[in-house]
Amino acid sequence: MPELPEVQGLVDFLDEHLGGLAVESLELASFTVLKTVDPPPQALAGAPVDGVHRHGKFLDIDCDGTHLVIHLARAGWIRFSEELPRTMLRPGKSPVALRLRMSDGSGFDLTEAGTKKSVAAYLVRDVQDVPGIVRLGPDPLSPDFTREAFGELLAGRPAQVKGVLRDQSLIAGVGNAYSDEVLHVARLSPFAHAAKLTDDEVDVLYEALITTLTDAVAAASGKPAQQLKDAKRAGMRVHGRTGEECPVCGDVVREVSFADRSLQYCATCQTGGKALADRRTSKFLK
Repeated sequence: MPELPEVQGLVDFLDEHLGGLAVESLELASFTVLKTVDPPPQALAGAPVDGVHRHGKFLDIDCDGTHLVIHLARAGWIRFSEELPRTMLRPGKSPVALRLRMSDGSGFDLTEAGTKKSVAAYLVRDVQDVPGIVRLGPDPLSPDFTREAFGELLAGRPAQVKGVLRDQSLIAGVGNAYSDEVLHVARLSPFAHAAKLTDDEVDVLYEALITTLTDAVAAASGKPAQQLKDAKRAGMRVHGRTGEECPVCGDVVREVSFADRSLQYCATCQTGGKALADRRTSKFLK
């Protein structure tokens, strides 16, 4: 799933390539991708792109006050082309969900791999009309997201720290992958309880969160959209690297699997050398 750094990379790329151009058309190839009815897709025709922005994991294209907001979900992506094909989109015949065509012939296809269709697009006059955006917590790269604010967010919260990092209503933009990375940098178990962290552990976790995301955004900056996924995978320390060596200590990277996702961690670095039980009904190591 694209997370804050990759979405920011897409935002920067699209802002550079779409900014100042006018929309020719918004074409739909999926009956379910567009979650709003007013304004209609035709309302974007002729509208200039004033800017592209990010809200957590949401991508926001401001077209003269009408916002095309996209959430890429687990398997969505943006495929930009300097010259989009003129063939008509046929529902169900390709992974393309919608196409945004610009006045110079360029634009992008919003695609989704697999059969589970979760990608969502919204056309709104106010981004706060998007339910997922109005529920977002603070952006961790905002100047207002201080160590004190982070400590208050964790204090008294009886939840596992990985779950806190992934909760979009608490912290916007961090998902499964970067929560693994942050916890590895902070040398904390993913199942440590947020409310029980010491002040020193909160200090370390806050620093790990900010530096990990900042470095990942810097790594994504300036890359074409088609290179961002590979750049993300290449930059991972433990996430997605089950069975490989930990880059810090050389221990094997381990995994805990759930119904719809998995997490990766290093036992030596994060859990005092103890492996977390990999059974869905287990009581995990705290």
